[in-house]
Amino acid sequence: MLSLLIGLNVSAASEKMGFLDFISSQLTQFFEYTSFANFQLGHIIMILIGCFFITLAITKEYEPMLLIPIGFGMLIGNIPFFPGLKIGIYESGSVLNILYHGVQNGWYPPLIFLGIGAMTDFSALLSNPKLMLLGAAAQFGIFGAYTAALALGFLPNEAGAIGIIGGADGPTAIFISSQLAPELMGAIAVSAYSYMALVPVIQPPIMRALTTKKERLIKMRPPRQVSKTEKVVFPIIGLLLTCTIVPSGIPLLGMLFFGNLLKESGVTKRLATTASNAIIDICTILIGLTVGCSTQATTFLTGKSIGIFALGAFSFIVATTTGVLFAKFMNLFLKEGNKINPLIGNSGVSAVPDAARVSNNVGLEYDKKNYLLMHAMGPNVAGVIGSAVAAGILLAFLK
Repeated sequence: MLSLLIGLNVSAASEKMGFLDFISSQLTQFFEYTSFANFQLGHIIMILIGCFFITLAITKEYEPMLLIPIGFGMLIGNIPFFPGLKIGIYESGSVLNILYHGVQNGWYPPLIFLGIGAMTDFSALLSNPKLMLLGAAAQFGIFGAYTAALALGFLPNEAGAIGIIGGADGPTAIFISSQLAPELMGAIAVSAYSYMALVPVIQPPIMRALTTKKERLIKMRPPRQVSKTEKVVFPIIGLLLTCTIVPSGIPLLGMLFFGNLLKESGVTKRLATTASNAIIDICTILIGLTVGCSTQATTFLTGKSIGIFALGAFSFIVATTTGVLFAKFMNLFLKEGNKINPLIGNSGVSAVPDAARVSNNVGLEYDKKNYLLMHAMGPNVAGVIGSAVAAGILLAFLK
């Protein structure tokens, strides 16, 4: 009888121990699946950067439609998880991975260019065509960064993808990096959009340093009235001129000029409205969120990423400098009364319309009645075309 009781107690104890072991193993397994067991210092750093982007967008209103999706994407992409759950952006078959195909394969940028074309008024450029030269001059930032990247040891295709950051055009940067250096796309895209948002911070000190007070007070003639015929013909001629020279730019330039024709023709208002609202908004959300998600600390925080950010800053400085200096150079050949205020030289980068607003704001600091916005929009929209042409040239040589 005693032995039977002992046996029962041992059996009960064994069952209890087995149950506790089972619970313990289940809790251990559950913990392994939580983010707490997979956190690394890099994840925390990227989450803080994401919060910083969101803060900048809300408190300073720096490109909120870009920085909020990218910043929130950084939060999503840096919540660590147990591998194999098919939830990460780099895990084949996951929802984020499927959405990211639009970035990897360059689907979203042409659609964004379609919307940009449908929103853009080229009147400022058509009324004063010589301002196109300022848009071209600012593209030196692209080739300056390309040369610097080669000097730092990046491969030619990587240097080309990095250089396009100097065009201050996020969709173009994503399109080129998807073709030339997909492995660097996250760093290039985040760098391009970050510096686009910081245009009001980066450019004014350079503009003031390179101009005299007399130059900042130059008043430009009011733009002439542009006819509807000119507006309708421009996208057709623009497409034929640019894309026959650089056919590799067709995906971007073709959609840009097509969107503009939808707007200016006057008979496709519904299509123009759809392109400039629904399509561009959807693509902006998807491209911002997925690019943010692609900044997973385990793949993003590398020495190359830091180098890309440094080169991005360098390219913006070069682009702003060459734009302002070229405006001063043009003034050497222009008569009094036709001179260009060199403050609009900065707007040759294609951060539309933020760079043009910077030109206007700096000008108003020195003369409250000197409005430069409409003049600055000329080189600003020329910069959009110029960056796409430069992208096509890089693709032609490097792909």
